[in-house]
Amino acid sequence: MADALIAELLKQLASVVFEYPKQAVTLVLNAEEDVHSFSSNLKAIQAVLEDAEKKQLKEARVRDWLQKLKDVSYEMVDVLDEWNTEILKQQVEQGENAFVAKTKVCFPTPADCFCFGQVNKAIHHHNIARSIKKLNEKLTVIAAEKEKYEFHLSTIRGTDEQLIQLQKTSSLVDISTIFGREEEKEYLLSMLLRESNQDGGRFLVIPIVGMGGLGKTTLAQLAYNDETVTARFDKKVWVCVSDPFDEIKISKAIIENLGGTQSTSNELETLLLCIRSQVENKKFLLVLDDVWTEDKTKWENLKLPVIMQSCAEGSTILVTTRKQGVAKMMKATGSMIKLDRLKDRDCLALFNSIAFLDREEDEANGFGAIGEEIVKKCKGLPLAAKTLGRLVWYKKTRKEWQEVLNSKIWELEEVEEQVFRPLLLSYYDLAPAVKMCLLYCAIFPKDCVLSKDILIELWMSQDYLNSEKNKQKRRIGQHYFESLAMRSFFQDFYKDEMGNIRECKMHDIVHDFVHFLTEKEFIVIEMVEGANQRMELLGDKVRHLTLTSVPEGPLPTSCYGCKNMRSLMLLNSRLTTISPNSILQMKCLRTLNLCSNMLNEVPKEISELIHLRYMNLSDNEALKELPDAVCDLYNLQTLDLKCCEELERLPKAMGKLINLKHLYVAGCSKLRYLPKGIGSLKSLQVLDCFYVCEGDNDEALKLGYLGIMDQLQGRLRIERLGHNAEDDASEIEKAQLGSKEHISDFFVVFQGNENPDAVQRNGDAEIVKALLQPNQNLESLSIYYCHGTTESLYRIKSLRNLRQLSLNGCGS
Repeated sequence: MADALIAELLKQLASVVFEYPKQAVTLVLNAEEDVHSFSSNLKAIQAVLEDAEKKQLKEARVRDWLQKLKDVSYEMVDVLDEWNTEILKQQVEQGENAFVAKTKVCFPTPADCFCFGQVNKAIHHHNIARSIKKLNEKLTVIAAEKEKYEFHLSTIRGTDEQLIQLQKTSSLVDISTIFGREEEKEYLLSMLLRESNQDGGRFLVIPIVGMGGLGKTTLAQLAYNDETVTARFDKKVWVCVSDPFDEIKISKAIIENLGGTQSTSNELETLLLCIRSQVENKKFLLVLDDVWTEDKTKWENLKLPVIMQSCAEGSTILVTTRKQGVAKMMKATGSMIKLDRLKDRDCLALFNSIAFLDREEDEANGFGAIGEEIVKKCKGLPLAAKTLGRLVWYKKTRKEWQEVLNSKIWELEEVEEQVFRPLLLSYYDLAPAVKMCLLYCAIFPKDCVLSKDILIELWMSQDYLNSEKNKQKRRIGQHYFESLAMRSFFQDFYKDEMGNIRECKMHDIVHDFVHFLTEKEFIVIEMVEGANQRMELLGDKVRHLTLTSVPEGPLPTSCYGCKNMRSLMLLNSRLTTISPNSILQMKCLRTLNLCSNMLNEVPKEISELIHLRYMNLSDNEALKELPDAVCDLYNLQTLDLKCCEELERLPKAMGKLINLKHLYVAGCSKLRYLPKGIGSLKSLQVLDCFYVCEGDNDEALKLGYLGIMDQLQGRLRIERLGHNAEDDASEIEKAQLGSKEHISDFFVVFQGNENPDAVQRNGDAEIVKALLQPNQNLESLSIYYCHGTTESLYRIKSLRNLRQLSLNGCGS
């Protein structure tokens, strides 16, 4: 995790020097010099971080060194964020008081300090500079210490193999040790033995895709050694590819397996011609086991598709891989076999075959029942069943078996060595920022349903989604999510009617794995008896804390010691109050999730959380209003107030939230209107519900303001249309819905027509005419309780990309 943290911190340091206004950089004395020195030390450390990250798994002293490095890095990130917030504050003040001469973000001289506010600002700036200087001194010491550990530079390959042995595979398999996979084997055989390819091609590529330890290689071995397959193909070759993908080495392995003499040539052209000469007009089966690379150039260089064209029809390339991107690269997603978990009965049979080897009588002595519970931990992962089976085979008493059952799986050395090894290989294959996104999932309890959109916003709140190319952060998050999904870190996907992934889960073993890598930083606690005593021991090393089942009452005081906490989530809880003191104890918070609690107010001290990016207060049904102090959260990106049914108003000064990107207010039935200031939020991308104000109100945001909110995307819901048809139609024209090319889902609710006997309003037709001019990218349209003429709905025919249409309670 340190590598991604350092990479992000270096970007922030660079922005201080190159992007901040010069007045801001010279804000205090020698801050710029210290920033340069800090950056230089970080770059020197960054060069050895890859090796350090791997060595920490085995060496406690390296782990301690990395912890000190992360502590200093987190502190610097917070100091830089405090600096940036000061600049944002100045921008907001300038926007609010354009007629007043502005004070610049610079260190004022004593003569300039003519008011109390400027004196405070001077002190604040001096404190920032002093913090940077101290952190620079700490990092200098840490950078010097790295020499003691003899780290390899990141450019030197081979550290993977030194610390995590890459297993080499062969085609040989002991069928007596295989349990399950009958259906998968039959399906694979049917593809291998079919007379011709459905797409009409001469050869077929079949990728077997799944997470490490699921049995991809075993399935390939079963098919490779099947008698019908052997009789079907003239030539068969098995090659273990692994990483790195070396075209010369792979070509030589194919030639050697075909029975040719080992070639001394290192010319790829010579080797490929040799392969083609041996398989030409032959029915050829080539198995490429454990392919990692998604580099299309390397695959094209190997010319296997060209060689296979010279083979007899029905020839096949069978590939095993952990990454769906490999299947995509090979243009074989249509024939992909996605390997799922082993069935419970097969997983238990596999475990028993090892655990009870030569001692079947133990099953009847109570061991069998414990074994069944142990197998539940495996969640269908064959490698885990084998590993735990081998572990308990050495245990001779039920007490020892029970200890295995009651332990955390990552505390078992055998599991760390065997089960986590393939996951570590997949983990190290990720880009640094994607690693951080994966590890952040440790904040959720096991079996928790993960919303893709919420997950992306949480990653955003921790600054994991920054890009040098100015791409939208949500798009980057989508890419990272897909990257993790295609590597099988996520599973059990739920898709909406449009086929878009909305939710997923993590396999329990993957969940244990991320906790193994983040054990001290991420803590999840169920508030049962004894939990408070445990929490008192958490201390300042905890960065992300999740509490579940918190009883009715205030926030537990025992979490106050987590002064460096960056995330706090309360799930399935009944929190009623947050004391001002508790807020002041958590000043490093960037993510605050208090959804589905019983809060009735938010203290004004919330403005002290200057780093806060994400605040979720949804489903707090007793919450009536937010304090004006919320508008001082200049870094806030997501404010989620969905289904706060008693919420009556939002603060007037919402326009101060200049970084707000996502505002969720759907289901706030008593919210009378949105404040006008929201219309000035240029960063706003998601506004899930717009409430049309009933009557004239100078403080209300009018519908026409949507016209200048050109970044809106996703779903847009408009409620309470129809009270003033003429004004509504005019405002909709100003909203320029036709220019909102990123709105994919449009939901409109008319007010007062819910009763089927309601009097038809002719004005509804004019509103509908104005509404039905959305962008051609619109995919889903829902209209509720419209009593306009059916004729006005004919415009829907012009929406060529529309895939879903709902007309509910609409009269003619």
